[in-house]
Amino acid sequence: MIGKVVTSGTFSLDGGTWEVDNNVWIVGSAEEVVVIDAAHDAEAILAAVGGRRIKAIVCTHAHNDHINAAGALVDATGATVRLHPGDDVLWRMEYGRERTYAPLADGETLTVGGIRLEVLHTPGHAPGAVCLHAPDLGTVFTGDTLFQGGPGATGRSYSSFEVIIDSIRKRLLSLPPETVVRTGHGPETTIGAEAPHLEEWIARGY
Repeated sequence: MIGKVVTSGTFSLDGGTWEVDNNVWIVGSAEEVVVIDAAHDAEAILAAVGGRRIKAIVCTHAHNDHINAAGALVDATGATVRLHPGDDVLWRMEYGRERTYAPLADGETLTVGGIRLEVLHTPGHAPGAVCLHAPDLGTVFTGDTLFQGGPGATGRSYSSFEVIIDSIRKRLLSLPPETVVRTGHGPETTIGAEAPHLEEWIARGY
């Protein structure tokens, strides 16, 4: 039901560029899937999808390293890109007006292969950042909102430390502690493992 492809490329913002490895999540059934965060390498993603139908390409946010393979996936499959409109300014940095997306809304439920994905708007790392909670699978796909060891970076344009902490506290730490956190970069963790460290993150200005 859940697959992962790790792709490599660059993240660019505010005049800087960094080498990154991204987790691309593929969620669904033997017939259809959604791709969460189409990063860097459309061919690798298509190989992992196999012959299944891509119902949607869902973006946890629109930093270029999370969307730069979305255009090629759309061209190859005709799938629709879904993105919270709060990240329109970041989307346009990568695609201008040439490509469009269908807006995601907080509280919306996506269904693919019998799996429910509940959209949680979690701004902070980016204005339109979302997490996708799959309660029946006991997991949440957090993009760059929450990692093993702390929140996503907030030192660049369109980000806010105070906002991301509020998002994590209200939207993520309220999930069951056994919920597996599947991140946009790096290893998995659980809500229960991260919850005790909230005040430490705040004190450190993580």
